[in-house]
Amino acid sequence: MDTIQECFNLISRGNKVQSSLAARKVRKLVYSSKGREDYQLLNDQIRNAPENYKRVSEEWRQENFVMGISVMYFLHDRENLLPDFLFPWLLGLLQHPNGNIRFAAVRMLCHELGPLTVHIRFPKREYTLSGKITSEQADSILLNLFVELNNTLAELWKPMYKRYKYVSSLPTSPYKSVQMVMTRLVEICGTDYVDSIIKE
Repeated sequence: MDTIQECFNLISRGNKVQSSLAARKVRKLVYSSKGREDYQLLNDQIRNAPENYKRVSEEWRQENFVMGISVMYFLHDRENLLPDFLFPWLLGLLQHPNGNIRFAAVRMLCHELGPLTVHIRFPKREYTLSGKITSEQADSILLNLFVELNNTLAELWKPMYKRYKYVSSLPTSPYKSVQMVMTRLVEICGTDYVDSIIKE
């Protein structure tokens, strides 16, 4: 396993041990000097993740696949893709029964919030995301994400969650995973911005 492509081939086709080892090897390759592969191949792997994920049937293999994507997700192409290009897939993963998959989806979604909220956190600075995304487009993406997260929270709500004061104390569940993203969104955007979204 000397390339990320070989790792994903093993994640998809190897036995349980090989698949698990390959998922962990992706991180080593991404952060090592010998892991420098063709940037376009990494972008293709990330861009095609939702389609490739559909072909994975076993839960343990799904976990390895998502873990592999999550460690290289930050490398995706910002020039040609809107930052929300994987949001439908990631929002679906937030409801997966496997906690490791949900947590990887939380990390990937939260990763996108930084670049999307620069114009909110630094309003006096001229802002475009990689020269492609305007403040208005970022606002639209954030609004859509806020609505999707709220709808999902409403669907997953159980009366038992009332007794928990903090998100961190919620029982491990899809509800908690979605709430973690929502909490980060509110934290990074600020309550004034979120209040303005709610009023729209």
